[in-house]
Amino acid sequence: MIAEATLSPPNSPPVPVGRLAPSPTGLLHLGHARTFLIAWWHTRSRGGRVLLRIEDLDGPRAKPEFSEAACRDLEWLGIDWDGPPILQSERQPRFDAAIQELLERGRAYACICSRSDLATAASAPHAGQGEPRYPGTCRDRFASVNEAERSSGRPAGVRLRVPPGPVVIDDGISGPAAWDVESEVGDFLIGRRGGGASYQLAVAIDDAEQGVTEVVRGDDLLPSAARQWHVREQLGLRHPSFAHVPLVTDEHGRRLSKRAADLSLSELRARGADPRAVVAWAARSAGVDGSELAPASAVTPYFRLDHVPRAPARMDAALIDAISHPGR
Repeated sequence: MIAEATLSPPNSPPVPVGRLAPSPTGLLHLGHARTFLIAWWHTRSRGGRVLLRIEDLDGPRAKPEFSEAACRDLEWLGIDWDGPPILQSERQPRFDAAIQELLERGRAYACICSRSDLATAASAPHAGQGEPRYPGTCRDRFASVNEAERSSGRPAGVRLRVPPGPVVIDDGISGPAAWDVESEVGDFLIGRRGGGASYQLAVAIDDAEQGVTEVVRGDDLLPSAARQWHVREQLGLRHPSFAHVPLVTDEHGRRLSKRAADLSLSELRARGADPRAVVAWAARSAGVDGSELAPASAVTPYFRLDHVPRAPARMDAALIDAISHPGR
């Protein structure tokens, strides 16, 4: 018999489920810390569950040591999660099955075009992404992936057939915006050349099948929301809500980056920095007034997503020094 205390009241709202999804292709920096804290505060402030998913599909760039460092960094910040971390790479059979389903239903097709082929195509790059629009070269060209590879001698990827027309994403921070993926990007890859799932397919499936109801992430991924909407529509999966957090930039307006070797959380930990200083800065930059040195959990009751500014958060050398040496 189920204990009465475990039953939800009639008409109670569903428990929100958020997720943290670091990619282990480098060390996390202060920009990641702010975004992950905001995502965690948003879900925990309403009594929700938080999942941790390691998005390790990026071939040789994804390294176990970066996965381990990400977990240590999140714990250092005071962020917790429910259940063991989920490795996206272990979900590849599910992604393969979804790609095969879309191929069999005629919703996707084999493509042998390389990046150099696309670079020479007479198409303008997608605004802000440096990504050429796919002109549909391989649409209806091959009957199967095997035929594409046999006839061309090239490994084939798989592209989703994207219908024309806008998709409106009502973002929890930036508000509603329309994205016409067919016009701006064209049919996009859901299966990589030579095998493996694309980011767009894997994330769309995992968010739906892991019960994620709200996605909070950096606003560099806002264009991906519309592409993932198309994937879920074709597979009949439920859509989450979205909130895309403005990124952190340096004093020159350049976004912080793993590739640029910006100050990592691991380096801050090694310097003996107080994680509460990072939490206080992230809270202030997210619109929580009067934030002082405190653990992340102390900020949770005061967090409101609608208080997060729409402008990027600015970092300068003095602020980094203050975080690295609080109270000096």
